[in-house]
Amino acid sequence: MKLFDVYPINDITIEKAAGSNVWDDKGTQYLDLYGGHAVISIGHTHPHYVQRLTEQLHKVGFYSNSIKIPLQQQLAEKLGKVSGKGDYQLFLCNSGAEANENALKLASFHNGKKKVIAFRKSFHGRTSLAVAATDNPKIVAPVNETDNVVFLPWEDQQALEAAFRQHAVSSVIIEGIQGVGGINVASESFLRRIRSLCDTHNAVFIADSVQCGYGRSGKFFSHDHAGVNADIYTMAKGMGNGFPIGGIIIAPHIQASYGLLGTTFGGNHLACAAALAVLEVIEQEQLIQNAQQVGNYLMTQLATLPHIKEVRGRGLMIGIELPEALNHIRKELLFKHKIFTGEAKPNVIRLLPSLALTQLQADQFLAAFREELTK
Repeated sequence: MKLFDVYPINDITIEKAAGSNVWDDKGTQYLDLYGGHAVISIGHTHPHYVQRLTEQLHKVGFYSNSIKIPLQQQLAEKLGKVSGKGDYQLFLCNSGAEANENALKLASFHNGKKKVIAFRKSFHGRTSLAVAATDNPKIVAPVNETDNVVFLPWEDQQALEAAFRQHAVSSVIIEGIQGVGGINVASESFLRRIRSLCDTHNAVFIADSVQCGYGRSGKFFSHDHAGVNADIYTMAKGMGNGFPIGGIIIAPHIQASYGLLGTTFGGNHLACAAALAVLEVIEQEQLIQNAQQVGNYLMTQLATLPHIKEVRGRGLMIGIELPEALNHIRKELLFKHKIFTGEAKPNVIRLLPSLALTQLQADQFLAAFREELTK
């Protein structure tokens, strides 16, 4: 049997990882500014993380949600404390797409309405309704197509207000910082207007924080920069530092009932141990503050470099837009300078490193990037 060929891959095999570095099967060291797509939040193989998972695996790795799992309540309490959303409710699942799927479904259960407002260049996942709310027709199969999703231009307040007048809106789903769309930051005024319109029209504000959450922006949720609370926050990626886990936190006015949502693997013992380790390290090592400081340093330094069209982002979620003539630089960074970065079409380099990235490591990237820009 062969693998189903859906990923364009680099001819690199990683065999070891620690902190913000990885090593291939030839012993070559790379600086990881991609984090496996914003997944590695506290650094590869962090000792506390490894210990937490190992100890849990020696006890029990899995049982279903038909029994009490105290780790789930411990995770809810720690997440409430670190995020500042202690009065919210936690539902655990397995991935970002599943988190968004459950959020959209729960919103419709809550208010009985169908229309979802999403935005151009959005990415919310590849499952049924999540992919229908994703602005990429190439990954939307005919069976996923629905007229229940209305796409609006990014940051167009007039279009947003008109959509609320025209439709019975169930929910608005928005990334605080678009990831796949090219690191586009939602303005504080736009997020506040979404909050106001949702309040007026009994709609649910869903803050997609799968990539831009968990401290990456310099606040726990990037939407927090606007000073408003969403009704549902969706999470995954950095939540487990590589262990598959996702979740939604739900405002107290949205009521639960038996069978409303469900999952086989969500909230299992190992996943909760991984997620607790992540929050403990974030808190103990002050990684949200580090993300803000090192991210601000990177963006300040990037603004001084030649040929860059625009630098966008917050904290350690940074997009560097290049002219088309320089779209080869990402490959040069990887194969010549041994630095992993991400990309967004057409010519945006994405930096999504561990929140523990040091200024010294940031300088390593800046020196390599400057060299390529000034050839």
